[in-house]
Amino acid sequence: MIPIETVAQNGRVQAALAHFSATVPHLVDQSIDIQQIPAPTFAEAERAAYLEGRFGEVGLVDVQRDGLNNVYGRFPGSHSPHKAPVIISAHSDTVFPAGTDLTVRRDGHLIHGPGIGDNSTGVAGLLVLAETLRVQEIRPLADIWFVANVGEEGLGDLRGMRAVVERFGSSAIYLVVEGGLFGQISHQAIGVHRYEITIHTPGGHSWGNFGQRSAIHELGRLIAAIDKIQLPLKPKTTYNVGVIEGGTSVNTIAQTAKMLLDLRSEDPHRLAILVSEVERLVINRQRLRDVAVEMKQIGNRPPGQIGRDTPLVQQAALALRFVGSPKVNFIASSTDANVPLSQGYTAVCIGLTESGNAHRLDEYMDSTHLAKGMSQLLLLALSAAGI
Repeated sequence: MIPIETVAQNGRVQAALAHFSATVPHLVDQSIDIQQIPAPTFAEAERAAYLEGRFGEVGLVDVQRDGLNNVYGRFPGSHSPHKAPVIISAHSDTVFPAGTDLTVRRDGHLIHGPGIGDNSTGVAGLLVLAETLRVQEIRPLADIWFVANVGEEGLGDLRGMRAVVERFGSSAIYLVVEGGLFGQISHQAIGVHRYEITIHTPGGHSWGNFGQRSAIHELGRLIAAIDKIQLPLKPKTTYNVGVIEGGTSVNTIAQTAKMLLDLRSEDPHRLAILVSEVERLVINRQRLRDVAVEMKQIGNRPPGQIGRDTPLVQQAALALRFVGSPKVNFIASSTDANVPLSQGYTAVCIGLTESGNAHRLDEYMDSTHLAKGMSQLLLLALSAAGI
């Protein structure tokens, strides 16, 4: 790692840093262009095709799209055969299903629209960074690979990033970019287990078979039982029932109902305890007459971390301070960085600006810090790649 101060003394880097404020309107427009292309998890192809074209337009080489719709592009290093690459990734998928109204509303420096911050801005940042390296004629020592990856949201289970890490391996340095999270450095990946729990009962007619067990009622009782689980404040541990489905009609006692359950913790041991507590509640329902319960794991985002004293983490913090960030927060989160961190590889996740209401239709992105966020990303990328 090259010290941030040394990177910042390079004349071409200084020119790039000075120019980022002028690029903010372009970056906002590029974010909106990306946001306007639907990209639900498992249906990212249309957005991937657009990004594949844009990767070539901003000057990347070896541009390609894999079978998952990850898009790759390389910015050549001057000593690329002898130095491990730097991977800069941002996930291209969103939580919003096909057909979602993607209308954008501007309110000064606030841009409102589903998926605008998470993660259209992050992907747009890749394009602007690659273009900046080319225009300012900055030549890193190592190859920098830009990757717009799929499958970060929902039940994607980080499948895109798993393919990225499998491709580049342990020697690479991974910088994961989110549209929000400016001022925060995530070097600890929280573990996440996800389950589909399905309940089957005899069901029947709401009048004629009143008293028969209902799968929906039993599911409700299970949710209520989960809601009574006592969780510690530290390490932070959470549960969430994100989706429930079931039933046939208003006057039918449901035969089937299911839910999707998300369990998380900063501590792998505490997560295992939470999983076992939920499994105990499921077993209790299985013991009831005329009730069958299935619990199937559908997601496993592995935990991992590198120390705060790791050079990459330290340089990320120094870059933030250099660009004048009012805060530097070290956080634990669930991002694409989970994959390399869980394998002991060097990785951090950083953000380009601040955003709010993520995963909601009224999501917004605040463009105020975009120039600083892009400056941090440039400095950190060149600190890792060399210049």
